[in-house]
Amino acid sequence: MKFSRNWLADYVELPGVVGELADRLTAAGFAVEGIEEAGGDVVLDVDVTTNRPDAMCHFGLAREIAVLFDRPLSPPPVGGVESAERSEEAIAVRLDDDDCPRYVARVVRGVEVGPSPAWLARRIEAIGHRPHNNVVDVTNFVLWETGQPIHAFDLGRLPGGLIVVRSARAREDLVTLDGVDRRLDPDVLVIADAERAVALAGVMGGRDTEVSGSTRDILIESAHFRPSRVRRGAGRLGLHTDASHRFERGTDAEGCRLAADRVAYLLAEVAGGSVSAGAVDVRRGELPVLFGYVDPAALSRFAGVEIGAETVEHALSGLGFAPHPLDDGGGFRATVPSWRHYDFAAGRGREDDGVRVWEADLYEEVMRIVGFDAVPSALPALGAPDEGASAEHRLREGIRAHLTSCGLAEAINYAFHDEASHGRFEGLLADAPPLRLANPLSEALAVLRRSLLPGLVESARFNARRGAPSVGLFEIGRLFAPGGGEEIEGVAIVVGGAPTEPWQRASEPDLFDLKGFFESLGRRFGVELEAESGEASGLLPGTTLRWRSIGGLVGKDATVGYLGQVEDRDFPFPLYAGEMATAALSGRRADERALELPSRYPGVAVDLTLTHATNASWRELAAAIEERRHEHLTAFGLKDRYRGEGVPEGAVNTTIYFLYNATDRSLTREEVNADHESLRAELESRFGWRK
Repeated sequence: MKFSRNWLADYVELPGVVGELADRLTAAGFAVEGIEEAGGDVVLDVDVTTNRPDAMCHFGLAREIAVLFDRPLSPPPVGGVESAERSEEAIAVRLDDDDCPRYVARVVRGVEVGPSPAWLARRIEAIGHRPHNNVVDVTNFVLWETGQPIHAFDLGRLPGGLIVVRSARAREDLVTLDGVDRRLDPDVLVIADAERAVALAGVMGGRDTEVSGSTRDILIESAHFRPSRVRRGAGRLGLHTDASHRFERGTDAEGCRLAADRVAYLLAEVAGGSVSAGAVDVRRGELPVLFGYVDPAALSRFAGVEIGAETVEHALSGLGFAPHPLDDGGGFRATVPSWRHYDFAAGRGREDDGVRVWEADLYEEVMRIVGFDAVPSALPALGAPDEGASAEHRLREGIRAHLTSCGLAEAINYAFHDEASHGRFEGLLADAPPLRLANPLSEALAVLRRSLLPGLVESARFNARRGAPSVGLFEIGRLFAPGGGEEIEGVAIVVGGAPTEPWQRASEPDLFDLKGFFESLGRRFGVELEAESGEASGLLPGTTLRWRSIGGLVGKDATVGYLGQVEDRDFPFPLYAGEMATAALSGRRADERALELPSRYPGVAVDLTLTHATNASWRELAAAIEERRHEHLTAFGLKDRYRGEGVPEGAVNTTIYFLYNATDRSLTREEVNADHESLRAELESRFGWRK
C-alpha cells in the first residue's frame, strides 16, 4: 500500500531521514517494503496487515508515526460556511437492515464538475491513481486520508428524496459503475432510492446515479457496513474495490460524520459548491464498548523488561486507547478506540460496562511503541526436566537416520491427494474406502491418504522432469482410514535411474536394491522380515514382493508391506517403490541389541553351487540351512543365481557362500570339510536337480 511522504507531513512532523522513518515503522509492525522518489515526493510502500484497516490511510499511519517519534498530531481540518438549507430537507434515510449500523448523508448544491486543482491531482497521482474529476477525486482523497470510503451520488437522479439501505430483491438488476449489468440476490446489501437499487453497499456505485459533467447537486454517503456482509456480497459478485477492501476488514463507525464533513468542506473549496447545513445521521444499533486493563508491573513481567507507568500511558494515549488510572494505583483501564473495534472484537467476556479484551493484546500495543528490540534475549526457564523421546519418536528418527545414511533423501508430501490416486496403489490400509475432506482446498487434495506411494512417486516424477538422472527418496508419514478408525504410520521408498557420468561407475538400482533397503532396516532394528511373491495394484505383475514379519510387535507372519516396479510406461526410467508399516520395525530398540564380538581367529570361506528347480525359492534354501546349521557356521548368504548355457531347462544354479569360524581356536580343514559336506548332502538330497 503506497503512502506519500508529503501527504503524511500534513498531519505530523516527520524525521529528516526517510530511512529512519522506514525503520521505526517496520519495527512497529508496518513493514516498509520499498521507498521510491517521485516528482519531489517520496512514496513508501508499506505492508499494512489485514487487522489494521485504520492504518490503511495517511492520517491513520500518521497517528502511529506521531506516537513513535513523540510528536503532535494535526487532524485534517473540517468546517466552513453552510447554507440556510438543511440536508434533511433534501434527503431522508431509512435503514431496513441490521448490517448497516450507521448512515450519514450530506448535501452540496451548485457544484461545477471539472478537473481537479494541481495539489489534489498530485496527491491522487502520488499513490498510483489517475485523477478523474474534482468530485470523484475528493471522495478518493478522503478515503486515502481518513480510511472511510465515501460515495457521491448525483442528487438529481435520486427520485423521491429517499435513501433506503436494504437487502437486494431476488433477481434484482443493477448496472454498476464499470458498466456491468449485475443480477443480485438477498445476500447482497444495496443502497436504494424510493424505486430501485442504485449502489452496492460498501462495494461500488451504480451507473444511473453517477456524477457526470452535468451534475449540479451532490449527495455524500458516508456509512458503516458490517464486514461479513460486504465480504459476502463482494465475493458473490466477484468484485474487489478500495472501498470493499476496507469495509471487509472493519472501518470506524464513529468516523462516518468526520469523513462526510471533510468531503463537503473540500467540495465547497474545489468545486464551488454550497454546503447544506447539518447532516442526516441515522443509526441502527451500537457497537459494544471494548476495554481492558494494563498493569505496568504485570506488563514488565510479561515483556521481560521494565516498563514504567508513564510509558504505558504515553503509548496508549497516543494510539487513542484513553487510559484511566485505577483507584488502587494498580494500572489503567483503557478503552479501545472505535477505529480499532474489529481488531479487538474477540474479547474475553462481557461485563456490565462493555466487553473486556485480552490484556496481552494491550501489552502488544505498548510493546510496539517501546520497541521489541528493547527486550533482552534470554532462554526460557525450564520448570521440569525433559521427559525424553517416546518409543515412536526414537523409531522414526532411527529410520530417518538409517535411510539417509544409505544415500536416500527424505521427501515430505501433503497427507491428502485426489480420489484417483487413492486407488492407484494398494496401500497399507488396503480395504479402507476413501476418507474425503468436508471442505478440501481443491479436488487434488480431497482425500486423506492410505498410502505414501502416490505422493512419493509424484515427487520422483517432479525430479525426473527437471533432468535428474536418478532418484532415491523416502518418506515417513501417517496413513488414515475413515470413520475415526485405523490410523498407522508407514515408511516408503522409491528408487530408479542412474548417474550418467562414466566416472561414477554407478549401476542403475533395481528391485533387489530396493529390497535391500528394507532388509537393512530390519537388521538395523533387530527384526526378521521375509519377502514372498505376490501382487499389488500399481506395480507390475511378476515384480511384486510382499513383506511378512517374523515376530515383532505386529504379530508373527503378519503382512506388513510390499514392493515392486511401478506400472508407469511414461516414466523416463524404471522406477521401483515399496512401503512398510513402521510398527513392523518395532521389535526392540536399536540400542538394546546384543553386541557380538568377532572371533580373534581367522575364518574359512567356502562356496557351494547347487543346481535345483527354479520353483525352489531362496527362502526355502535358507530355512534348510538354518535347520542343519552347525555351531561353527557363523554366516551364509546368496552369492549368485545363473540360468543359461550348461544349466538344464527348468533349473537354476544358485551359489551360496558359507563362513565357518570358532571363537576359541583356528578350525582345521578337516572340521570345515565335515561340516560343509553334511550341509551339501542335505541340500542336494532335498533340492538337487532331478529331471
